[in-house]
Amino acid sequence: MVNKNLGIINAVVEPVVESGFKGIFVVVANPVDILTYATWKISGFPKEKVIGSGTSLDTARFRQALADEAKVDARNVHGFILGEHGDTEFAAWSHTTIGGLTVAEYTKAHPELTQDKLNKLFENVRDAAYTIINLKGATYYGVGTAATRITKAILNDESAVLPLSVYMDGQYGINDVYIGTPAVIGRNGLEQIIELPLSDDEEKSMKASSDQLKKIIDGAFSKSDIKFRQ
Repeated sequence: MVNKNLGIINAVVEPVVESGFKGIFVVVANPVDILTYATWKISGFPKEKVIGSGTSLDTARFRQALADEAKVDARNVHGFILGEHGDTEFAAWSHTTIGGLTVAEYTKAHPELTQDKLNKLFENVRDAAYTIINLKGATYYGVGTAATRITKAILNDESAVLPLSVYMDGQYGINDVYIGTPAVIGRNGLEQIIELPLSDDEEKSMKASSDQLKKIIDGAFSKSDIKFRQ
């Protein structure tokens, strides 16, 4: 999808920038992390003004799936899917809570919620798009809902914490890539990145996800004749 969609993104972003647009780009097209990075490069906009939907949809699916498994209201489940919106994403289990209890604490009190069930739950979340595409050809409503939530947070100046694709400038030891992490957004775009202190395994997953994105970016951009403003 990358090479084809880079051309489409360029065809959209270039005339928008030339028109004198001074707003915020919110990218939801896939592969979203790479196309958000491309939008930033093509537009020349500050990194705070270019945001991708990132792992918003994955996180919503994750919280709902965990709530269903734990038999609680999803509003009482908190946690994030981090990394690429794609095959290398991962669940930040070390920062996932159910009713205020960490997952480790909750599963100790509820041994029926086994590690195998948690692993399968995450795999189903990660692969949900494939399942939906196989059944009806494309995903529509989930990503539409995620995009609505993001734009409302910007328009209403909410300073909302959402898992978005944002530019890394040293966070998690990563540089020069857009990747999914909790971030605060409001009317001026990105306000701050919330860098979660990850476990050792989660740090490795974040690095692996970043490396995969950079590999694809380097390969696609080297073949492209698109002119970048930065």
